Amino acid sequence: MKLFWDRGYEGTTFDDLIGVMNIGPSSFYHEFGSKEQMYREAVDYYLNVCLVFFPRALSTHRDTRAAFEALIEESAAPAGCMISLAGMHLPPHLRSVADFTKGVRKHSEQALVRRLRKGLSDGDLPPETNVKELAAYFGAVLGGMAAQARDGASRKQLLAIGHLAMRAWPSTSRIP
Repeated sequence: MKLFWDRGYEGTTFDDLIGVMNIGPSSFYHEFGSKEQMYREAVDYYLNVCLVFFPRALSTHRDTRAAFEALIEESAAPAGCMISLAGMHLPPHLRSVADFTKGVRKHSEQALVRRLRKGLSDGDLPPETNVKELAAYFGAVLGGMAAQARDGASRKQLLAIGHLAMRAWPSTSRIP
C-alpha cells in the first residue's frame, strides 16, 4: 500500500512489489494474481484502515457543518490521500485501474451527498441548497488539499485551505 501511495500505480513496478515483500514472482502471482489485483487490495486496505476518519467524521457529528469541519481537519494530513490523485493519468491499457479509482472517488462524493441530504432534512442547510454541487465542491477542495499535501504543504497550510473553503458553507439565516 505504501508503495502505491507514494509512487502511484504505474510508478510502482512489479520488481518494487516483490522486493518490498521479499517474495518471488511465482509467490506473488499465486497470492495476488496480478499487480492490478494487489493494487485493488491495497486500496481496500487503505479505505478500511487508513481512511476510517472519512465515514466517522460524516456520521459522528449531529450538525452537518460540524461534520464537514471535522472532515477538513482530518484531511489536512501532509501525506495526502492515496485515492485523490490515483489513476488520473494512466495509459489506455490501464483503463480498468483508472475506472476503479474513479469509482472510489465517486463513492466518496456520494457519501458527501448522503450526509448533505441528511443535513437538508435536519434543517442544517437552507432548503434551496444543491447538495450535489456542494458535495462536488467539497470533493474538489479535499482533492486539492491532497495535491497540495503531495507538493509539500504543511498541516497548517492545509488547514488554512480547508477553513477558507468552509466560508462557502450555505447560511441557514435569511437576509431580508
